[in-house]
Formats: sequence, C-alpha cells, structure tokens
Amino acid sequence: MKKIVLSLASVLVATAFAPEASAVPAFARQQGKACSTCHFQHYPALNDYGRSFKAAGYTEMGKQGTIKGEGLSLPEVLNSSLFFKFRYVDTNGTDASGVPTAASGQWQIPDEFALLMGGRVSENAGFLLEAQLIDNTAPVLAGFKMPIMFPVGEGEMKVGAVPFSTDGLGASYGFELLNTGAVRNVRVSENRNETSAQQYIGTAQGAQGVAFVVADPMFFVNVSRYANGSATDQKMSLTYLRAAVTPTIGEWDMGFGVQSWSGNQADSTGLAGNDFKATAIDAQAQGAVGGMPLGLYFTYATAPKSGATANTFNTGTNADKKATTITAELGVLPGTATVLVGYRNADTGAATNAKDNAVTLGGTYQFAQNIQLQLTYSKRDKNGTTGRYAGGGDTQTLFMLSAGL
Repeated sequence: MKKIVLSLASVLVATAFAPEASAVPAFARQQGKACSTCHFQHYPALNDYGRSFKAAGYTEMGKQGTIKGEGLSLPEVLNSSLFFKFRYVDTNGTDASGVPTAASGQWQIPDEFALLMGGRVSENAGFLLEAQLIDNTAPVLAGFKMPIMFPVGEGEMKVGAVPFSTDGLGASYGFELLNTGAVRNVRVSENRNETSAQQYIGTAQGAQGVAFVVADPMFFVNVSRYANGSATDQKMSLTYLRAAVTPTIGEWDMGFGVQSWSGNQADSTGLAGNDFKATAIDAQAQGAVGGMPLGLYFTYATAPKSGATANTFNTGTNADKKATTITAELGVLPGTATVLVGYRNADTGAATNAKDNAVTLGGTYQFAQNIQLQLTYSKRDKNGTTGRYAGGGDTQTLFMLSAGL
C-alpha cells in the first residue's frame, strides 16, 4: 500500500498548479525543492521555473525515489497535501433583519478546505486532483486534470493533451501559465473580480473537456474543446482558445496573451442553449526595482450583449460587459511581505448605473513559504444609491490566512 505524503506542494495544486511547485506540497516533495523555486513573491503566482514544471505535466523528479520498469516510472509515494483558507470579510453595508451577511462581519472558517494529490504518472504524464472536504451538497471531486506532454526536438518545447474537469474554474483550467487571473485560482490578490477582468466577466464556471497544448519557454498555445457546467453527459460543443508569448526582456520575465471563448451549448433536452462569447487580453511583467521584487499585471475582457440567443457571460441586452484592470505588487520585504494596489475600470452593460470601477489596496505576509496572511481593502462605485457588496456596501475589507500542509 502506497504511503500518503502531506507536502507543501498542496498550496500550488490548489492554485491549479502544481503550477508553482511552490504551493503544492505534493510537488515540492516530489522535486525536493522549496516553494520559492516555482513561485514569484508568493503562491500561487508562478515564475519561469514554475511554468516549466507545469508545462512538463508535473513530471519532473528530484530527491524522491522512483519505481521503474518497462513502461513504468512512478514516484515511490503517492504525494498528497491539504490546502485551506480561513477568511474574515466585512463590508459597510447593512444586513436585513435576521439575515446575517458580510455586512455585519463574517467569519468563513474554512472558506476553502481541500485534499490535493498530484505528480508524476509516467515519464510523459502527470496529474492533479482536488477533493473538496467541506461542502456536503457538492461533489467530492472539485477538479482533475491529467496532462500528457511529449518533448519535440532537442529544445524544451512540449506538445500534448490535457483531459480536465472542474466544478468552477472554467475552460482555462485545462492549461494556463500566467498570473493574471486568466484561470481563477492563479492570481496575486484574493479579490479576483477587482483585479482580473477575466474573472469580472464570469468565465470561471464548471467545465469538462480536453486542452490541446503546445508549450515552449517563449510561448504557449491552448485550444480546448469543452462542455460548460457540471453535467458529465454534455457534448463538447464549446471552444476555448488561449495564446501567449513569455519572453525575457532584460531581467524582466514578461507575458502577453489573448483568450477567446466561443460556441453554443444545447441543453439536456437537445434544444439550442446559450451562446458562450467573450474575449480577453492580458500582460504581466515580473522583475525587481531597487532590489525589491515587482509584479505588474494588466487585463482587459469583454462579453458581448445577448441577442436572440442569450450569452452566458452577459445575459443583458443593453450593452457589452467589459472591464480593464491594472495591478502592481511590490515586495517591500523580499520573500516575506508585499504591498499591492489595483484599479479596475468596468461597465456592467446595464442600461443605468453601469459604471463599476474599483480601487483595491492590500498586501501579504509570509509566515513561511507555505503559510500566508493577506489583507485587502476594496472600494467600488455605487449601483444607484447603494453599493454592490453585501448589504449594499461600497467597501469591503478582507483578511485571510491560507496554508498548504
């Protein structure tokens, strides 16, 4: 019987990667490397090495032993880990009588609690599994993917396919390498809708499909066919396209990308269903200024208004839904503490009170590479006479403790 190992890699897994070997204890143990090897400033954000590990399908081995045979190459242990988030959220809104919300201050313990497993399956295949442990109304399986990646030529290019299923991270869960919120769980701020345009327009939903991938240190392309929602019997009638370049310019690790969602999904009765239409562009720059790490992140996304057929990402018929975000995070105590500022310019597409701009201030403190405190304060435009946060508030304060064990 294989031994179950709790490892730091779990944080990374939780962020969809073992992406950054730094956050998933399972991956950290498999590689025998610290979390900071794969993450930029803090998990879940990836650096160039973390992208390489993810692009290779989580297969890289380190100090861990390997069981080998003809057609067999497995770690000696099945690596697993726990990831959790404890949060306190407070807005300046007012609760309705007898209906407590974050307007009166809300402890969310846990907000997330997951069992993560991942790592090498064979020389050219790996896996990542997330099981949710706190919601009795939801399926145990929150996410699973199995990248099967093969080297091309003498360089570092990989090509392959990634079957995947997620209950809420969207089609981009299949394969993603940037830290802009292009996939929901890889971003620098917990306030995802305030700092990621892709998340603002609602692209993170249930999805099952196959991502066809080409990945190189200088670029990656992901073309996915998928079905939206949690049902397992849907036809994969939707298409997700992602392309990005990831050059190094001077001492800066750069990324520039585009995303597109398209198609129409029929419902379970066979009748025509909703359209899925949205596009996005994003960019990031990770380097240092005055000896302090600095990450800069830009996103823009838009979802066309609904016509004769409803657009899942914008059911309104008045105007396009769109957002632009700019976020900067500076490591004032490198490897320990950061400060963050973000701005969002957004339009809900509604006929009135459509402006939905936001300013976010915050920071993180790392007790250890796998234990993080995060504090954010966000202020949004009002929707008429009330705010858009719980209880009609226009400000939100969030405090979070997260860790991978």
